Amino acid sequence: MSTENTPPEEPNVPEQPLKEGSAQVADPEETGRQRLAAGLWPPRVSRAQLIVALLLFVLGLGLAIQVRSNSDSGAPLRGARQEDLVRILDELDGRTKRLEDEKQRLEDQRKELENSSDQAEEARRQTVEKERQLGILAGTVAAQGPGITLRITDPAGQVQSDQLLDTLQELRAAGAEAIQINGVRVVAGSFFSDEGGGVGIDGKKITQPYEFKVIGKPQDLEPALNIPGGVVQTLEKEQATVAVTRSAKIVVDALRAAKQPDYARSSSP
Repeated sequence: MSTENTPPEEPNVPEQPLKEGSAQVADPEETGRQRLAAGLWPPRVSRAQLIVALLLFVLGLGLAIQVRSNSDSGAPLRGARQEDLVRILDELDGRTKRLEDEKQRLEDQRKELENSSDQAEEARRQTVEKERQLGILAGTVAAQGPGITLRITDPAGQVQSDQLLDTLQELRAAGAEAIQINGVRVVAGSFFSDEGGGVGIDGKKITQPYEFKVIGKPQDLEPALNIPGGVVQTLEKEQATVAVTRSAKIVVDALRAAKQPDYARSSSP
């Protein structure tokens, strides 16, 4: 009797139930959408992701509040009627025009004040300068400047008042601006006279040597005295000695009292 080789029978092993937490074999019939949903839920959120989400929420909330505030600020005008908007615009234009006019008025006042101040200051400066010039001519104020010193020595006593007057006139013609002789200020109204042993100027007697202090341009004054037949040669014929010295600074400090006119008055209003 022949026997066939048959595989031994596998023992019956009972199925063990899957423990909780162990990997489950995917059901082949489960769809891709179901697997995607199972991977996304429940969500797995880290601490850093939670902080970023919170910051984004706060930022969005702030932007929403800002937008709402800006929208509320224009709410009164948004609901206004067209005629009300036109009236408000006209009022704004009128206010702007008034402000521009006020600005221009103030600018004009400022310029007027500046011009008035400049004119007043210039008038005052010219008045002071004119007063100084008249004071020099009248001999009421001292003066200094370039000029010459003329010294006439007359041991023989031959120099007369007319010769000193000629010398004065020659100096004035050469541009002399201020002159004093032996401490006496000589002005336009001065007069000369002969006195015993000397010469009188405006009633004051002076004796030789006669010293002229003259303010003017030295280059014009000295040649005018030394021209042929002029002052120097005339005085030397009288045996007088004449010395002319140029100087960069001549001081004429002899003063005359200011005389008030008895009858003349200013014609200016």
